[in-house]
Amino acid sequence: MSESGTTTSASTGTAARAAGWVGPLCWIAVLLDGFDLVVVGTVVPTLQSPEEWDLTGAGTTFVITIGLVGMMIGALTIGTLTDLVGRRKALIGAVVAFSLFTLLCAFAPNEGVFGVLRFLAGVGLGGCLPTAIAMVNEFSRSGRSGRATTTIMTGYHVGAVATAALAIVVIPTLGWRAMFVIGALPAVVLVPLMLRQLPESASWLEARGRRAEAEEVARRYGLQLEQPAAPVAEQAGESAGATLRTLFSAGYVRNTVVIGVTSFMGLLLVYGLNNWLPTIMREADYELGAALAFLLVLNIGAIVGLLVAGTVADRIGARAAGIAWFGGAAVFLALLSIRLPIAGIYLMVFLTGCFVFSAQVLVYAFVSANHPPQVRATALGWSAGAGRIGAIVGPVITGALFATGNAFPGGFYLFAVVGALGAIALSVAVTVRSSGAHRGQVPSSS
Repeated sequence: MSESGTTTSASTGTAARAAGWVGPLCWIAVLLDGFDLVVVGTVVPTLQSPEEWDLTGAGTTFVITIGLVGMMIGALTIGTLTDLVGRRKALIGAVVAFSLFTLLCAFAPNEGVFGVLRFLAGVGLGGCLPTAIAMVNEFSRSGRSGRATTTIMTGYHVGAVATAALAIVVIPTLGWRAMFVIGALPAVVLVPLMLRQLPESASWLEARGRRAEAEEVARRYGLQLEQPAAPVAEQAGESAGATLRTLFSAGYVRNTVVIGVTSFMGLLLVYGLNNWLPTIMREADYELGAALAFLLVLNIGAIVGLLVAGTVADRIGARAAGIAWFGGAAVFLALLSIRLPIAGIYLMVFLTGCFVFSAQVLVYAFVSANHPPQVRATALGWSAGAGRIGAIVGPVITGALFATGNAFPGGFYLFAVVGALGAIALSVAVTVRSSGAHRGQVPSSS
């Protein structure tokens, strides 16, 4: 091999290794969201005991939902901020804020302080998801944005499963406060690695008019610079107001509304099932051990479903795949209302997990592929923020059904209708562009 050939090969290998940091670092950031999904649920029984805070029903609802409110605000605000200050700064800042306030939760003296800290941690965490998805998509290979989005979201469910398993060991031996210390520990390694290894997105630099820097990042990481294929207001990315106005301009308003509705339905299912599935199954007369195991099987199904959904989305498009996945979720949720032998119900729960969780992630994939870099993170933040409203509503509605004795089969019928509405809403969306900045062709210098 010639010297130039060796140099080119070495350069390509270096770029691949360097760009290879983006996915894992963003995956770990999303894993923190999975930790947050279940950590309060694991400590609430302890906090309800007279030896701790003797939480009432109202107090329990407060500490569970206040973090979700913070995440909704964080998704809407930090998502927009990401399009102004850049992916790298926003993601690192979100991780630092979440980890700091999560650590402080371990020292909360009462439920009021705990709730405030949970809210502030939620604001930080709310920005992780849209920023991480935007960055991973802008570093993905051409035609693989769907797989990039679904793969990074496996971190969410790995985090949820790992946290639930960890709580079984940690809480009885070290106490509930240790869970929040453990939740903050990843930042000790993650933040220094991000500062050292996480690059700024070439697409964002290009959108901000920083062409020379964008080309340098593109050459270093083996990317093709992205060119907007849909109308964008000239002021988009210059201020939060201008960026938000772009989402509601003539070229985007239809999808903006549709995405908000669909995400509301998607996260209503995700949080409703994760919070109430064991309780509903107990009402259906399944044994307690089996009812708890259903939650584990549901999240294992979610991981498998995400890996399959990404490949399908890259073949037929995120919109078509999302419609199919919401439809499949509706079918299997309705089937859960049928009492089956234990093996049959495990299979139904697994398949439900495959469809329910991936459906919402495919919405994120669609959003990322159909918005240019000037407004991409804002659009993802809008999707996640609107979804968080569904995350709050889902457990509340299911709890109301349980209080009236209608959780089974009524809860599954309700969830099936929500899945069908998600499919209908997404079918109204319009594909306006495909994602552009991809690893592969390196632009020549201008």
